[in-house]
Amino acid sequence: MKKKALAFAAAACAFGMLLSGCGSSNGDSTADKGSNVITAYNSEPQNPLIPGDCNETGGGKPLDLLFARLISFDAKGNASNEVAESIKSNDDATQYTIKLKDGWKFTDGTPVTAESFTKAWSYTANAKNAQLGSSFFSTIKGYDKLQDGDKLKGDEQLEGLKVVNDHEFTVDLNRSDSVFAIKVGYTAFAPLPESFFKDPKAFGEKPVGNGPYKFQSWDHDNQIVLVKNPDYKGNRVAKNDGVTFKVYTKDEAAYADIQSGSLDVMESVPASATKTFQKDSTVQAYNKAGSVIQQFTIPAKLKHFEADTEEGTLRRQAVSMAINRENICKKVLNGTGTPAADFTSPLTPGYSDSLKGSGNLKYNEKKAKELWAKANAISPWTSDDKFTFAYNADGGHEVIYTAVVNSINNVLGAGVAATNPYPTFNDFRTAVSDRKVNGAFRSGWRGGDPPPPNGRFFSYLLGAELRLRRCRWQRLQRWRLQEPGVRCAVRQGRCLQVRRRRQQAVPAGTGSAAQRPAGRSAVLRQCLWCGLDRCLRLRDELAEPAGLREHDQVRQVSRSLILIS
Repeated sequence: MKKKALAFAAAACAFGMLLSGCGSSNGDSTADKGSNVITAYNSEPQNPLIPGDCNETGGGKPLDLLFARLISFDAKGNASNEVAESIKSNDDATQYTIKLKDGWKFTDGTPVTAESFTKAWSYTANAKNAQLGSSFFSTIKGYDKLQDGDKLKGDEQLEGLKVVNDHEFTVDLNRSDSVFAIKVGYTAFAPLPESFFKDPKAFGEKPVGNGPYKFQSWDHDNQIVLVKNPDYKGNRVAKNDGVTFKVYTKDEAAYADIQSGSLDVMESVPASATKTFQKDSTVQAYNKAGSVIQQFTIPAKLKHFEADTEEGTLRRQAVSMAINRENICKKVLNGTGTPAADFTSPLTPGYSDSLKGSGNLKYNEKKAKELWAKANAISPWTSDDKFTFAYNADGGHEVIYTAVVNSINNVLGAGVAATNPYPTFNDFRTAVSDRKVNGAFRSGWRGGDPPPPNGRFFSYLLGAELRLRRCRWQRLQRWRLQEPGVRCAVRQGRCLQVRRRRQQAVPAGTGSAAQRPAGRSAVLRQCLWCGLDRCLRLRDELAEPAGLREHDQVRQVSRSLILIS
């Protein structure tokens, strides 16, 4: 799939990719010095690092690596048991029996038990604790009883959770939920140690998890440092010494650091670079469709757009039809996306391009004007009214939402729509969570952990074992893989995601190694996309710049983007 699957639905969205610099960097953190640490692009988390109180990527990325859940997902999105030994349901999926593997521990040395899950889930569900992930537990019996925060202390437990012993508990649901065994892989379902309940606020600044990495430090608005957890025994074993998430407020600055080699990986590309980054020899770009959507949300009670009213329905449809998604994908996203036909990514199971009402996602200037006029007959749109789009200005969304606003105004009339930018992602998400945004606002979804491209992103962080060797040619660098890991070679326009299977020295003069000096190694890798085995040679010296580019070329990841009405 050469073209990224970007789904636009009734709004515009940001553009995401996995992008890496052509070299591992040694930053200023303690974890960086003298060790194999991956530096990754991030935003400042909205909230303290508590699994049940995170619904955005700034906190989600480090939390995914700090905590192991009952199940985990591989890079293709396939689920497998991690902390869970087994998860079994009854015939109608209203009760689940969960058994845990023995020997799991938090990084403070305390054991992971059944109560580590039941208490964590109950805390998150309890309205008194005001956790953003509360609704994920709404299908568990007793959830409704924990929703009147004024009558609760905060330590009440979900009625449907019963501990059998240290390694087994049951979950009774208030209705059938056949996908519950998959939902438990989401971050909000992570276990918590007893230290959390003693002081949640302090825990959020220095979290104690059970994942492939453990927390080292958090310098707010600067970086979050994670180091490898040597006691981790799950499915996502790290092949590096740690990950440092560097906080940026401008994606252009992050991209510049990617180019210079001081940042290793970012999953987005600035709008200003979408035309050039794949040809930029200073970066590696991995380009594939993924399970990420971008949309905008219109509050149900927004004036003139009230849900379940004739006027509100007419205006929502009119706005959707006034957005020229094809034009935005082509001219703003430079052909890296496609308009949406569904509320999910094309890679998401159940995706359909023929949903009822999908005609509302088609650009139709004439129909949009007719619907807007009908709405005006019900309640006139005055010069004092304005339909605004809120977004964070630090994530490259400005050009997209400017294009959306211009498209709407060109169809429905000058001044109907306007942008409403917030300086940072943190400011934006806080305003959304506190319900202080009086207008539409940017929203989105990514496969929790980790249908592609996020699976690729986290696989990269977990699997990359890199050493930088600078070449004598200007601005050209190359990777040296010291341990088995994940890398991507782009050769003759074809992207092969390959995993090192084995490495062996091949004497000079034998087989395919006859034309290269003695001591150079051959590496057998398997393409994760097609399963094809390829023999790629990593050479200690490269005779010319073209050889470098052949093996260490640009890698890009493009997220699926969806704009939804």
